[in-house]
Amino acid sequence: MRIGVLTAGGDCPGLNAVIRSVVHRAVVGHGDEVIGFEDGFKGLLDGRHRKLDLEAVSGILARGGTILGSSRLERARLREACESSKELAREYGIDVLIPIGGEGTLTAARMLSDAGLPVVGVPKTIDNDISSTDRTFGFDTAVGVATEAIDRLKTTAESHQRVMVVEVMGRHAGWIALESGMAGGAHGICLPERAFDPADLVKMVEERFARGKKFAVICVAEGAHPAEGTMDYEKGAIDQFGHERFQGIGTALAHELEKRLGKEARSIILGHVQRGGTPTAYDRVLATRFGWHAVEAAHRGEFGKMTALKGTDIRMVPLADAITELKRVPEDRMDEAESVF
Repeated sequence: MRIGVLTAGGDCPGLNAVIRSVVHRAVVGHGDEVIGFEDGFKGLLDGRHRKLDLEAVSGILARGGTILGSSRLERARLREACESSKELAREYGIDVLIPIGGEGTLTAARMLSDAGLPVVGVPKTIDNDISSTDRTFGFDTAVGVATEAIDRLKTTAESHQRVMVVEVMGRHAGWIALESGMAGGAHGICLPERAFDPADLVKMVEERFARGKKFAVICVAEGAHPAEGTMDYEKGAIDQFGHERFQGIGTALAHELEKRLGKEARSIILGHVQRGGTPTAYDRVLATRFGWHAVEAAHRGEFGKMTALKGTDIRMVPLADAITELKRVPEDRMDEAESVF
């Protein structure tokens, strides 16, 4: 069997672990040949690929990013890929394509599968918002980075009697903010799933100062938003890939709190630092298992599906199930977090 693999969308700790696992299982376990397309679906369309053997993936398990490169694909080019999917498979001689990516990549994978290209997907996102899998690799690393930032900011916030607003990633699902906020002991957490009122945060900070706690740390997801009419904040425009451009809720909230409290408030936007660097042990293991099972699924002919973590097991689920809706933070998890503020 000849297997094609690519990574698309935002980079994520653990991508190289999947690539390595696919190559090891395919080459050593089945005697397959593996080629990697460079820069995601663009490489598939442009004919940019290279052979992936054991030497090519040596030493990449702990590396962040992706050795294949990544990119996002405009919708017009995605349609082009679908229209020529069978021709592309014949041109490269691949029997199956293993795309590794998030919601957008898995949507493209579903479209290619429907167009007749044999596809086995691997879910990836630090946001942990892919339906049909309990966890995605990269999430554990991102939560660890955000938690360490909150831990560090607490000491400087206390030293200077400041309010710190830490903005983490999470466009439409607040899993990183929820878990890093809880793990770091943040005094407030704002998620996309529930609009917040700045007045509640002001009250919390004032009560802390009244008790002699002269600082506060608030963890806010980038997609969090204030309740209508509670503060000035405009939604961003839509980019060429159909994603909303967020306007910096962390900075806006810090300014609002400083204005209302009369106390110094600072915003810290962690941004892409959450995506980079060495993946945690958990993410390396999960990514490795996903790669192994993707190859096995390909040999069983289970196309149009993706790997998914269910409890402690890896199972294959339809790509259609993964992209129907985002996995968002449920009410009971938000209630749990609120109970420890």
